[in-house]
Amino acid sequence: MLTNSDIEALEDILFAEPWGDEALDFFGFHGVVCASVIGPVSLEAEDLFRLATGADTLPNGKVPEVFAHCVKVLASDMAHALDMGQPLELPEPEDGDPMNALENWCAGFVDTFLENEEAWLEAASEEEVADLMVPMLTLSGLFEDEDFQNVRNDEKLAGRMAEAIPDSLTDLYLLFHAPD
Repeated sequence: MLTNSDIEALEDILFAEPWGDEALDFFGFHGVVCASVIGPVSLEAEDLFRLATGADTLPNGKVPEVFAHCVKVLASDMAHALDMGQPLELPEPEDGDPMNALENWCAGFVDTFLENEEAWLEAASEEEVADLMVPMLTLSGLFEDEDFQNVRNDEKLAGRMAEAIPDSLTDLYLLFHAPD
């Protein structure tokens, strides 16, 4: 489990120059790592760093140790929970707007999915993957689709979508990782 000091050190990296303006926050980072764990493509720390920061190059040619540590701990905790049949708990903001944090989480998850979309759709039924991705796609704020916007603007519908995410994550994980 990540400690508060781990998260603070991670955010220091995420918000560092020169990528700080483009980087995801902790919630987006959590979504990126989650998509790597859930999906059929296990990404290396270098790939996750690129997705979380938007940077094309690594600082000093390697992933910062704190970043790699956070990825390892978070990915291990997520995989263990899913293997034990437990739903994943998404991080909650200590203060501020929970829907904004959820949007950031969904954006990180969806960005990682889109980066590896071909592999996700080859590894399982395209229709099944698409159905299970609807809550994350809708709440990510990445698409100008009128239906998605209508759901995001309706507090009850957005709440139902948010509640569906843990089950969707479990089902996606099983789709890609359950023994045949």
